Amino acid sequence: MSSTAVSPGTWFVTGTSRGLGLELVRQLLAQGGNVAATTRSAERLTAALGEDIDTSRLLPLTVDLTDEAQAEDAVGRAVERFGRLDVVVNNAGYGYLAAVEETSDKDVRDMLDVQVVGVWNVLRAALPVLREQRGGRIINVSSVLGLTAVPGWALYCAGKFALEGLTEALAAEVEGFGIKVTIVEPGYLRTSFLTSDSLALPAETSAHYPAVRAMVDDHIKLQGHQPGDPARGADAIIRRASRDGGPLRQLLGSDAHAYATAKVDALQANLDATAADASATDFPAA
Repeated sequence: MSSTAVSPGTWFVTGTSRGLGLELVRQLLAQGGNVAATTRSAERLTAALGEDIDTSRLLPLTVDLTDEAQAEDAVGRAVERFGRLDVVVNNAGYGYLAAVEETSDKDVRDMLDVQVVGVWNVLRAALPVLREQRGGRIINVSSVLGLTAVPGWALYCAGKFALEGLTEALAAEVEGFGIKVTIVEPGYLRTSFLTSDSLALPAETSAHYPAVRAMVDDHIKLQGHQPGDPARGADAIIRRASRDGGPLRQLLGSDAHAYATAKVDALQANLDATAADASATDFPAA
């Protein structure tokens, strides 16, 4: 293998009982891939797949990714079953909508445990395997909200911004081992992400943030009308994983591209506005 095996190969995917993760498992199995799929409930995953899908190449794993030992054991079981890893997908996550002031200490720690600590646990377990193989691919599923932030999404954005920084550094660290890295940045996919089963809300809200309450209501109403097709999103990820080249980031959806473009334009305007003053804090030239 050079840097990636022929797709689909052997995949380790987290967060697979619903949404994009479930669609990835479906398509990978249909294409003859081996899939180690983690979820908090393996029974829920197998029930969601149904009886029409051949699961003989599926290793369902009930894992709490925030537990380092469980993540390490899951990766070890995957390698024991399939002999190697070709693609590792960190996809587990959930939404949270609240103003910063409404967000409790537990809310913050729970979100960052999943979005950051859980990913780190998987990476620490999987990277030695990929290094020994001298190749493979890591796909970290972020969001366009890992590039830009909007009111009410502060905690979710904090987790995704951290994931983006982690992944950028990782890509440079592992390039010499033949390991490729991709950050996937979806927009709104028509999954269950905005349902009560997936979307977390604060225990107490404040009357001082009516715009956030309106935003939450709008997002709940958006459920079922999101513009992005998760099946096409999963297909795009699988196709991208089979290619060696390509940019670090993979945007999914015209809405994601529009949000990202607006952020780049705003950042460039900020850089232009501060260019003349930026050097004022340097030591004077000798």
